Amino acid sequence: MTIINQTITLETDPGINIYNITPQIKEIVTASSIKNGQVIVFVRHTTTALAINEYEVRLLEDIKTHLQKLAPPNAKYLHNDLHLRDVPPDEPENAHSHLMAMMLNNSETIPIVNGELGLGTYQSILFFELDGARRRNILVQINGEGN
Repeated sequence: MTIINQTITLETDPGINIYNITPQIKEIVTASSIKNGQVIVFVRHTTTALAINEYEVRLLEDIKTHLQKLAPPNAKYLHNDLHLRDVPPDEPENAHSHLMAMMLNNSETIPIVNGELGLGTYQSILFFELDGARRRNILVQINGEGN
C-alpha cells in the first residue's frame, strides 16, 4: 500500500466563507496514480471545518445563515473574555467560530475507485472558513494501491 501526504494552502477571506476544494483534491488523486483506496482530508485549525455537500450559491448562503443562527457572532461567550486569558494582542473574539466548527467535521474520507473520487453527482468537498481572513492548511492523505 502506498501513502501520500500533501498540503493545500488557502488564503481565505474575512468572515464565514465556503470553498470548493474538490478540484484540488482531484488533482492530487490523479497525480498520485492511486487506483483504489481512500483520500482523507483534514483541517488543522479549530475555526475551520469540512463537509461533503452540494456547492450551489443559494445553498451556501442558507448554510451560512443557519450557522450564524446556531452560534450568533454577537452573543455573550466566556471564550471572548480576552482580558481573562493569556492571549496575543491580536487575538480575535471568535468563540462563535469554534462552536460552528464543532457542529461540522474536521475531516472527511472519500473512496478512490478506479482512480476517481467516489463522490456522488452533486457532492463536493467543502472547506469552511469560520474566522477569516487567514492562511489555512489542509492535510490530504491518500492511501491505496496503484495499477
